[in-house]
Amino acid sequence: MATLKLTLCKTKILKNGKHKIRIALSHRGETCYFLTRYLIDSESQFKNGLVQKRQDASVINMKLRNLLNDYQERLDEVQNQSLYSCKQLKDILVRAMRISETSTFKCVCIEYINELIKEDRKKYASIMQLSQKYFCEFVKGDISLEDITPELIIDFSKFLRRNKALSSATEGTIMRHVKVIINQGIKRRMIHYSVHPFINYTIPSSPVREVDISLEAFNKIRLADPKEKKFRVAHDLFCLSFYLGGINLIDLLQIDFKDRETIEYVRTKSRNTTQGVKVISFTIPEPAKEIITKWLNRNTGRLDFGYKFSYPNFSRYLTRTLAALAKELGITEKVVYYSARKSFAQYASEIGIPDGIIDYCLGHSDKSKGVIRYYTKVRSKQADMAISRVIDYVNNPEKYKDYIELRSDIMMMRG
Repeated sequence: MATLKLTLCKTKILKNGKHKIRIALSHRGETCYFLTRYLIDSESQFKNGLVQKRQDASVINMKLRNLLNDYQERLDEVQNQSLYSCKQLKDILVRAMRISETSTFKCVCIEYINELIKEDRKKYASIMQLSQKYFCEFVKGDISLEDITPELIIDFSKFLRRNKALSSATEGTIMRHVKVIINQGIKRRMIHYSVHPFINYTIPSSPVREVDISLEAFNKIRLADPKEKKFRVAHDLFCLSFYLGGINLIDLLQIDFKDRETIEYVRTKSRNTTQGVKVISFTIPEPAKEIITKWLNRNTGRLDFGYKFSYPNFSRYLTRTLAALAKELGITEKVVYYSARKSFAQYASEIGIPDGIIDYCLGHSDKSKGVIRYYTKVRSKQADMAISRVIDYVNNPEKYKDYIELRSDIMMMRG
């Protein structure tokens, strides 16, 4: 069985008298070495695999331990090690570790931005580029992921406030993007942190987008029967988002509805997080089926409105059309596609749907503390009931009037 350890080659002294710390790979009676970028001034500063007698010893030891763990993980992935010579194993590990050469903030960011562009998320990609620009300006070029520490993150937040005079909301957006890139590095196994760089920093909350609309305004849209195609498309997408638990547009357009009684999807927004995949699943309600059938492409299984827009252009087109439709219907409140999602959550809360179930429908992190057996199966049934109840509420608001008033009084008494 091959083994790895940190060591010095006492005969390999640099011209300046310093020693480079190495990782020794021992296998079948042979030893090969991997160079690290860490230097010590003399042999006395290294003992039993640890750096000592230096002010930065603990920091270097932590980084060396992480590096050794990375090599060990890749070595453990090699099957039938006994079939290889020590040199062959070294070559395998060198190829596996080559990714470390690109383990910098800028490299990960560029790679992630390119993925966003391929997914046609160009607006988000351009905002991410701006965040990259600010961070790289702060670190004066680029920085290895392993050198991003909690202290550095705090200093960067101060840099944004003092040097760039940014608002709390803008600072929060940039810091959120930086965290996304760091988490991408973790997800791609480019870096392992014993302490996450954001452990001491709380990202300022984004201002809440108050775009839910009154039930009266919602029902004006829901019950409208527009004749012009662009208004029919806007009307149907708005209603469909509401009927499907406030689904986002980008997720709605990606779902295969062909021969489906239920939908199951993962929010695009949460696919690249480190918090695990959150699957949303529920039965398609009848009002939604009617709209889906009208616009379904039987070949692809997706909704097809006959437009050739890219997603960003279609999203902008939908925003303008919904605003025009609202004006046509005499609605003075601001109406955007997101209003359907926000209104679903608001109405669900008004009629007493528990927050944990609302969060599940929306694809948010579940803030409830209870542990539920067969979580997904149970949550799916609860989502079916919640969506059915919210649809019943918009159809029969008088039925819930006394309950909503009573609940409001109780909430006020609680303070």
